[in-house]
Amino acid sequence: MRRLPVPIASIILLDDGGTRFVKEVWAGDIPLAEIDMAIWDVSMGIAGRCARTGKPQLIADVAADPDYVMGNPTVRSEYVVPIRHRGRLHGVLNIESTGDEFFTAQTCAVFDAIAHQVAGAIHLARVVAELEAANRKLRELSLVDGLTGLANRRCLDERLADACADGQGPLAFLLIDADCFKQLNDALGHLHGDECLRRLARLCAGTATGDDGLAARYGGDELALLLPGRDVAAALAIAERLRRRVEEAAMAHPVSVVAPWVTVSIGVHVLPPGPARTPSRLLAGADRALYAAKLAGRNRVAEAPPSRTLAVDARA
Repeated sequence: MRRLPVPIASIILLDDGGTRFVKEVWAGDIPLAEIDMAIWDVSMGIAGRCARTGKPQLIADVAADPDYVMGNPTVRSEYVVPIRHRGRLHGVLNIESTGDEFFTAQTCAVFDAIAHQVAGAIHLARVVAELEAANRKLRELSLVDGLTGLANRRCLDERLADACADGQGPLAFLLIDADCFKQLNDALGHLHGDECLRRLARLCAGTATGDDGLAARYGGDELALLLPGRDVAAALAIAERLRRRVEEAAMAHPVSVVAPWVTVSIGVHVLPPGPARTPSRLLAGADRALYAAKLAGRNRVAEAPPSRTLAVDARA
């Protein structure tokens, strides 16, 4: 716009509904008064009239036009052109001059052509932005578990890899398993089981406090919490608080050997920063801890014991 032979040239963009201007970019040799974009709808000014009618507005004497909103007192004439691409009105091109006879038919034709070129560029930019937004949404959806709304295993694996590589502080991993969940599904049906799993997920999400905490569905009836910066004492306290909240929720489980409501066993493993901190070691430690909690009677929290093979598979 700086190369245009006019004191002021601006592009004013409309919102998606075409009812309000949301952005203005301008250039020129004389200053332009600022307009509050929050209240600039198409009922205001010559630019608004252009947007409402969809037709160019040639104003030979701005002082005589009742819709003119002064941008600079030296402006004498104005030409406002719709910026339209394939029927969609993106905004207006606003050209202002300090002369009374600048806007001839030939001059206006040039600005019409410029508006057409600008429309194509804006359309392309918006298409690119919409595609980027759609891709971001698809990316987000690809990282969410459809049943629980928590992060899915893919998201957990990615965050786990990043957290293990981060050399700042301890990293805690909690593996949460609903006790006797298969029996619950068999007795009350998968719909009831799914609803219990969703409620467990909400409790886990409420426990993963802080910007860096992550609650995820690990697989089946197993959920997980990734908690950077928590040492063993803090991780065990969080796990115990979650275990109690699940008990307090009192979700019916009439065939459990533990209690008449849903309970969870939680395995906790914490690793310090360093080359030995890998996702596989963190997961293996939490898995050993979960086995230990199951073997000890379920409905409890256990810290990872030394690495060894447990003879009895208590997972049920």
